[in-house]
Amino acid sequence: MTRFIDLRDAPYREVLDLQHDIFNRRVALRKAGMPTGDDYLITVTHRPVYTMGRHADPRNVLLRDWMHQRGAEVVEIDRGGDVTFHGPGQIVVYPIIDLLSRGWGVKYYVALLEEGVICTLDDFGIVAGRVDGATGVWIGAGGPDERKICAIGLRCSRFITMHGLALNVSTDLSWFSAINPCGFTDKGVTSLYRELPPGAVAPSLDEVAARLRHHLSDLLKL
Repeated sequence: MTRFIDLRDAPYREVLDLQHDIFNRRVALRKAGMPTGDDYLITVTHRPVYTMGRHADPRNVLLRDWMHQRGAEVVEIDRGGDVTFHGPGQIVVYPIIDLLSRGWGVKYYVALLEEGVICTLDDFGIVAGRVDGATGVWIGAGGPDERKICAIGLRCSRFITMHGLALNVSTDLSWFSAINPCGFTDKGVTSLYRELPPGAVAPSLDEVAARLRHHLSDLLKL
């Protein structure tokens, strides 16, 4: 069974605690040799926050005072990857699922998350893809103007996952000027609204969230 949780304007630390509660319980059950219980798919929008992965380089945080003046804190967390931003206009998805029961490895799981985002963007007439050696989803992949539209960062223990992906929909991209997003200094960031084809009607955040949840549910067998 899968439990779906949908939250809006949620404080980052509260959702992080929720993830940890579910994740730790499921890992403990796996260690005890018991069934790990229900899968979860948490879809959320956050208040402004910057998160730094386990091996993030502090030098990629460029304007800490500017962040604080705009009401955003910097939180060090236990996912992979470097520094990124979460905030209004961005859909964040946290799947807490059991990879072992599906026979999947982490690399394959990441590819499925990317595919879910690529399919969602295609629904709105946007062509997206992957960049070798750079996790996430990109516009203009392989060209001189590669720009990231979705970041992915995970934690996995005993084949139970947490953390996930962040898709920029109507995000104020100026927030990213305070960091080197995901550690990159030579690549841009973008949003679904910025990449819509000429004349296309901008979907609501909830419409995009629904399409993304649909594709991920299908791909992740939820």
